Amino acid sequence: MAATDISESSAAIAAPAGAEQSALMANVIRALAMDAVQQANSGHPGAPMGMAEIAVALWGRHLRHNPANPHWPGRDRFVLSNGHGSMLQYALLHLTGYDLPIAELRNFRQLHSKTPGHPEVDVTPGVETTTGPLGQGLANAVGMALAEKLLAGEFNRDGHRIVDHRTYVFFGDGCLMEGISHEASALAGAWKLDKLIALYDDNGISIDGAVAPWFIDDTPKRFEAYGWNVIAGVDGHDVDAVDAAIAMAKRSSGKPTLICCKTTIGKGSPNRAGTAKAHGEALGADEVRLTREALGWTHAPFVVPDEAYACWSGRSAGARAEAEWNKALAGYAMAHPALAAEYTRRTSGALPVDWPKVVHAAAVAAHGKAETVASRKASQIALEAFTKALPELLGGSADLTGSNFTNTTQTAPLRFNADGSLELGETGRAGRHINYGVREFGMAAIMNGIALHGGFIPYGGTFLTFSDYSRNAIRMAALMKQRVVHVFTHDSIGLGEDGPTHQSIEHAASLRLIPNLDVWRPCDTLETVVAWSAAIESRSRPSALLLSRHNLPYAPKPGFDAEHPEGTLGEIGRGAYVLAEPSEVGQRGKARAVLIATGSEVALALNAQQQLARAENGGIAVRVVSMPSTTVFDRQDRAWKDHVLPPGVPRIAVEMGVTDGWWKYGCAAVVGIDRYGESAPAPLLFKHFGFTVDNVVATVREVVHA
Repeated sequence: MAATDISESSAAIAAPAGAEQSALMANVIRALAMDAVQQANSGHPGAPMGMAEIAVALWGRHLRHNPANPHWPGRDRFVLSNGHGSMLQYALLHLTGYDLPIAELRNFRQLHSKTPGHPEVDVTPGVETTTGPLGQGLANAVGMALAEKLLAGEFNRDGHRIVDHRTYVFFGDGCLMEGISHEASALAGAWKLDKLIALYDDNGISIDGAVAPWFIDDTPKRFEAYGWNVIAGVDGHDVDAVDAAIAMAKRSSGKPTLICCKTTIGKGSPNRAGTAKAHGEALGADEVRLTREALGWTHAPFVVPDEAYACWSGRSAGARAEAEWNKALAGYAMAHPALAAEYTRRTSGALPVDWPKVVHAAAVAAHGKAETVASRKASQIALEAFTKALPELLGGSADLTGSNFTNTTQTAPLRFNADGSLELGETGRAGRHINYGVREFGMAAIMNGIALHGGFIPYGGTFLTFSDYSRNAIRMAALMKQRVVHVFTHDSIGLGEDGPTHQSIEHAASLRLIPNLDVWRPCDTLETVVAWSAAIESRSRPSALLLSRHNLPYAPKPGFDAEHPEGTLGEIGRGAYVLAEPSEVGQRGKARAVLIATGSEVALALNAQQQLARAENGGIAVRVVSMPSTTVFDRQDRAWKDHVLPPGVPRIAVEMGVTDGWWKYGCAAVVGIDRYGESAPAPLLFKHFGFTVDNVVATVREVVHA
């Protein structure tokens, strides 16, 4: 279907009586944006000035929100993907009545202000996601729209549309140039997200200048190919034209909508409009003065006339909208009390009251069976129990489901009918496992949007080496403190014949460097249960689970109490614990060395402990510490750290990865790998790179006898 071009029809519309009001509403945005950037001497005035009329059309005529309650579940979601234009969003939030006083706009980009350089969720009231890395906001919006669609399918009933809101996203040329825009937009089309409306600020300018020499995409045709409804040729400076386009988009069924708005960056600035100079620097005092004159804006910096506030205020309409929704929710609760209670729990992010029992049962089963399986399979076993107990777990994989083992009997594939409705399985429910295709970055950023929306705990899988594709979205989840779970399998040279392109060497260490990201590398089925339960319970940070392709034996835990497993679970949950003392291999006295291992190397450490106890090896007493999460262990108090790693006792770490991260634990030696792997069967690679009992024994002996 060809794109709808409304440029001619919109031009024929006579200026309405409200044109003066629209101009006032747009120009107050321009004034606040240029004044804030000028005062900070830092920022991007061009996008806010160029998108002012688009903002008037959406925020003044369509967006359903309540400034008095930014977390109202029934609100529309708004994302500024071109986050460098943050003053546009800050101006809108201030003008419509959010808790963002003018003093905060004066403090734009200053330490501890509520107006940071790029929008940050949970810093500024009304900001739905942290944006700035271009393209990711668009992907977040796709995740939000998917979450809305799935929740609506799960909870809405005849006469009760309790989940019924839209997701709007602004973005520019830079977002479209980033490859993630392709990944996310293709999925939005495949998922038929008809409540997703994207408004493209087509100003043809980026930092380096006019984009024509390097950005030649036919954007409308590109999005038509994705299966979007496209409304092209919209004059982005005509409020009524944009208003009409949004209204048309809201009538779209079965497709997301792209509205292409032609704009002039820095509009209103006599000498900077339409140039790269408007993009990323203050206009300058003289140009600000000239812009005021050109706009007829006679007010001093940061002075907003009462009539502008009156035009923009969203508090009364927002209060009415929320009150109507609350009334609808009350009626829903009367008709469907169990569903209403579940909806409230899910959107609050709380886990069911019986969650601890679910974890205990999974732990007892893991210990009782003591299976020898790859930790990727251990993950699937844990997920089988957890996806049954938690309908909010929404899984997926980047075209590696059969390798990541992210699917369970509870999570059928997510599919959509030709009309855009959810395809329901035999149980009457939609699928909960997403085939993201080969789109690791898009998957990660979409999961961030799902988590931000609420109602789901997203998890997604790929090979650990491909975490590099996802890395910036993982970082954004950590920055935003979102509960997102990354399942990274094939975590070492142990994957074998696929060779160094797929064998992770630096990736575990690299992920551990990301602040506020919990990284788990469990050694067996029980540690995997703990890793998953910790990730699910972690409401303020994302998690990464690093899992093996090859089988791992169950590590004995003689202190495990099936009646009260919380003791062992609590120790594992602290990131590192004493797995085996010398007494467990028949030795007396204190340990002369501590072997620290993670994941698949824990079994190697236990075997080395047994060999070191033999007389021919000097009868060296060794403690084995399993450290499934260095990031969690690093947060523990000194008492626990000293309990696990006694001061004065030499430490040797064993992990199939780079050695750099282990020296901070005071290690005397590290059995690791600081080069890329090779293509060969895993057993040959272990021997080739020194991951053998003999080499670990020799390393410990050398340290002890040094």
